[in-house]
Amino acid sequence: MSVFRCLIPFVAAAAVMTAAVPRAAAQGQGGEAPPTPVTVVTLEASDVTLTSTLPGRVAASGLAEVRPQVSGIVTERLFIEGRPVARGDPLYRIDSASYEAAKAAAEAGLAQAEAQLRAAQREEARQQELRDRNVSSQQAFDDAIAQRDVAAAAVKVAEAQVLAAKIDLDRTTISAPISGTVGLSQTTQGALVTAGQVSPLTVIRKLDPVYVDVTQSAAEVLQWRRSGQVLAEEKGTTVSLRLADGEAYEHEGILAAAEPHVNEQTGVIVLRLEFPNPDSFLLPGMYVQVVMPQGVIKDAILAPQEGVTRDRRGRPVAMIVNGEDQVEMRELTVQRDQGNQWVVTQGLAPGDRIIVAGLQKVAPGMTVMPEERGAAEPAPAGN
Repeated sequence: MSVFRCLIPFVAAAAVMTAAVPRAAAQGQGGEAPPTPVTVVTLEASDVTLTSTLPGRVAASGLAEVRPQVSGIVTERLFIEGRPVARGDPLYRIDSASYEAAKAAAEAGLAQAEAQLRAAQREEARQQELRDRNVSSQQAFDDAIAQRDVAAAAVKVAEAQVLAAKIDLDRTTISAPISGTVGLSQTTQGALVTAGQVSPLTVIRKLDPVYVDVTQSAAEVLQWRRSGQVLAEEKGTTVSLRLADGEAYEHEGILAAAEPHVNEQTGVIVLRLEFPNPDSFLLPGMYVQVVMPQGVIKDAILAPQEGVTRDRRGRPVAMIVNGEDQVEMRELTVQRDQGNQWVVTQGLAPGDRIIVAGLQKVAPGMTVMPEERGAAEPAPAGN
């Protein structure tokens, strides 16, 4: 028992020496743990244009349904389906034999009327001569003048009949009323068509430019106009287009017009947008999304979304590294998202360094070692 009591001081001394070794080693390395490394982004202020994505469908800027204006049998189709046509290009031919006969009859009637007019004019001249010699009565002279006028009117009627016959004959060749891309033919050679029939023979669509009609609430339109935007091409109001596959359309469009009427049931306004389509990439009926400008926020901050979190009350907050490399927590006022960033109007200032990586390892008041995102070069492959 006395031997055990003698060993106790030596065991206690060894424990004290063992505990002192780590402290001495830590003091030899600087005495404190190094600052936590974090990745930051230095913020800048800029004017941010707010946008809204609206769904819409492409429509042709011009559309013509081709219908016959005279009746007859289709003898020939003169166009290739799906190809461009110019205004005035022949599309169909209708059997013209009966219309040629009608024109010939009208021309014969005109010739007869003109012969009768010449005869009436000669009779008028003869009666005028007899009247001057007091050989003929005034009544005979008046009758000659009346016959001349009737013959002249008959000539005008005959001329109108010739013109109508010529128009009908010309309409046996059905021409394109507008320039555009012609669709599929809805009739074939040998088919009987009638003037003004309900079903069109084919449809021509003008595809450059194209329209996109979208709807927007009246409240958003008012806000957009108060921001200084106008519905005019010369003011530079442009919009962009996103296709159904998510890709952006390469050409920008303009806000061409707005319907001056608000739908009473839905409270929306129809907006018409115009986009160039030189390659006929956009087709009528195609679903698209329009990125519409809504207004401009002056001196706003675009904060990376990965640097903004929410506190226990659901308020947006961000961790900022101050000039002393210490962490500060800021409460933010966020307007909306813009791509992969938040539009912040309060809580951040130009030059602030927001932490975007390493948030789980920091807390307010900690000293950190910030590194600007993108500043570090990637390590060479194989190292």
